[in-house]
Amino acid sequence: MIPLRLSELVRRSAPRYTSYPTAPQFGPSVGPREHGAWLRELAGTSAPISLYLHVPFCRSICHYCACTTKATRRDEPIVAYADRLRREIELVADRAGRLPVSHIHWGGGTPNLLPPDIFDGLVGDLRERFDVRPDAEHAIELDPRWVTREGARRLKASGVTRASLGVQDFDAAVQHAIGRPQPFETVRSGTEALRAAGVAALNFDLMYGLPQQTMRSVRATAQLAASLGPDRIALFGYAHVPWFRANQRLIEEAALPDPSARLDLAETAREALQAEGYAPVGIDHFAKPDDALHCAARDGGLRRNFQGYTTDRSQILIGMGPSAVGKLPQGYVQNASDVAAWSRAIDSSGLGTAKGVALTAEDRARAAVIEAIMCGFETDLAQAARTYGLDPRIFVDDLAKLASLVDQEFVRIQGWKVEILRDGPALARIVASAFDAYLGAGARHSLAL
Repeated sequence: MIPLRLSELVRRSAPRYTSYPTAPQFGPSVGPREHGAWLRELAGTSAPISLYLHVPFCRSICHYCACTTKATRRDEPIVAYADRLRREIELVADRAGRLPVSHIHWGGGTPNLLPPDIFDGLVGDLRERFDVRPDAEHAIELDPRWVTREGARRLKASGVTRASLGVQDFDAAVQHAIGRPQPFETVRSGTEALRAAGVAALNFDLMYGLPQQTMRSVRATAQLAASLGPDRIALFGYAHVPWFRANQRLIEEAALPDPSARLDLAETAREALQAEGYAPVGIDHFAKPDDALHCAARDGGLRRNFQGYTTDRSQILIGMGPSAVGKLPQGYVQNASDVAAWSRAIDSSGLGTAKGVALTAEDRARAAVIEAIMCGFETDLAQAARTYGLDPRIFVDDLAKLASLVDQEFVRIQGWKVEILRDGPALARIVASAFDAYLGAGARHSLAL
């Protein structure tokens, strides 16, 4: 038997599994009519839900970005978008009722491009149309280059409790290669402004696998990030998908580290963050040992959704804005990604839904298996199957896909239990993909690490 090297295994591609089925399986069979009916069935729900609002604008587009966003130097398109988002909040609430809310998350794009008075108005609409709990987590993704002391104070006054800053890398050569000039002082200034305003819960996003990165530079970036003391740090692998995002064609593929070098970069950054006192969480997150995210991972309560790893226990996520994804008891829905198409739908007093997927019992069982692997590197197939009234033998063929990993002691299978024995962060997506019944149905994915 030829030994399997980890550097060879991570050359495989696999979804990121922030949902199952994954977004490529969403289709037009679920549209505004189905989404509206699903929302109406939520009326009277007592368990708290989550809200996600997508702001699809930036001042410029970074070369590496794979988010649904567009560049604008003017505020007019942002204001017009906000008017329609207020209308979408109304349309959703008219169907679902005044549901209790435990989590609000603003993503993008660059949500802090919203003028403060407009952001305040949107938050006011959410509080009017939904029952936002006093202890709700209210999180927002921020571009540090657009964080000001006054802006931070306005965010706090609107009820924001957590901010996530896009750092990516502190090395000047890397920043030039990815089209994102952002000195360390800029991030430090934004961090200080948020803390001074009372937004104390802070996350940083870092990336590895970028052009011009070296083990020395990623170690330095990790150390500098840790020196600012964020509660949580996400360490994402750059997903080079130029067939999906045209702006990534500005990055020459030849300038990217190969899978072996990419693995070295990831491990170097991980080691540096742990040396700075951060505890690993899942495949790509780190947290201070007393942070709720690490506690959830330690106690088996970690969850994974479209925002990554989370302590959010809500089973219902309502997404609003272009490209926003929602998860309801019946299935997943996604709004039109194109701002114009979404706007037309909202203007016609309809929902912006473009596609989705209704969940089967087997989908739910496989989703539970995949989430368990992604969160804790192990799963009980029998328990997942029986929870949804299925026979665990539906997984027999999937187990066979793991034979080579078992033979070389990367994975252990005991009865219906599967456990990753080593290199969990690197292998979790690969092991999870063995239980993906849709994999290979035409979609292309990024490298598994």
